Amino acid sequence: MPHPSMSPNHVAVITGGASGIGFAAAMRFASLGMKVCIADLGADRLAEAAAKLASVARGGASDIMTASVDVSRFDDVAGLESAVQKRFGGTDILMNNAGIGPESNSFGPLENWQRILAVNLWGVIHGTQAFVPYMVERGHPGLVINTGSKQGITTPPGNPAYNVSKAGVKAQTEALQHELRNLPGCQISAHLMIPGHVFTALTARGRTEKPPGAWTPEQTVDFMIARIEAGDFYILCPDNDVPRRLDERRMLWAIGDIVENRPALSRWHPDHAEAFARFVNEE
Repeated sequence: MPHPSMSPNHVAVITGGASGIGFAAAMRFASLGMKVCIADLGADRLAEAAAKLASVARGGASDIMTASVDVSRFDDVAGLESAVQKRFGGTDILMNNAGIGPESNSFGPLENWQRILAVNLWGVIHGTQAFVPYMVERGHPGLVINTGSKQGITTPPGNPAYNVSKAGVKAQTEALQHELRNLPGCQISAHLMIPGHVFTALTARGRTEKPPGAWTPEQTVDFMIARIEAGDFYILCPDNDVPRRLDERRMLWAIGDIVENRPALSRWHPDHAEAFARFVNEE
């Protein structure tokens, strides 16, 4: 059965909602008869997305709201919550999805570290603090969906700022769900969205056509909805290249670095390459 919050006239708020996974989720929610607010940056992008959403929304443009929001600024996010309350009466689904990924390494650029953490991690914290207390207070069933990353779990070499931000999202979302399930009478649940390779503006890197191994944002959102309906907290998405079992083996190996006292990121260490290959192929 669909989650009760995904019902006609209920309200979904999606940050980073003008493109990619966020926009695909907005389209799916609008097609279910929900009222949808997308928050993003760029007036033209928001207007274009709103027009497409209005074309599938049951109430047309009256069911669609856009807001120019920098999620790294708490005042922007708190203002968004107030505006949604005023327009639609409250929020049933909050999708903290806004994310960026400029290149970084351990020595800089410092500005990239600051901006990645401000958007990817603080954006989720700001969304949680601005929206979730009111969602709990309403007493309705609801969802908080935070977009994490497999890179926040296996932390591969390259772009450590992104990895750190998404590792933080994982920890924050786990803590949030624990707190919500221990609140008497609370009908809100939190979920960690863990996409696979998805072809979006963030991942395109100059390509104009989807690589064969990638999923579309729409496939990813369909999987997300199905796993929420199944009650999953960790929404671990496969793609056309990486099945769930391979993700599982990679994640188990990563935590094994601590348990086995192996070198950091031993999956990429030449002394452990053969052992990792055997581990992946074990039944």
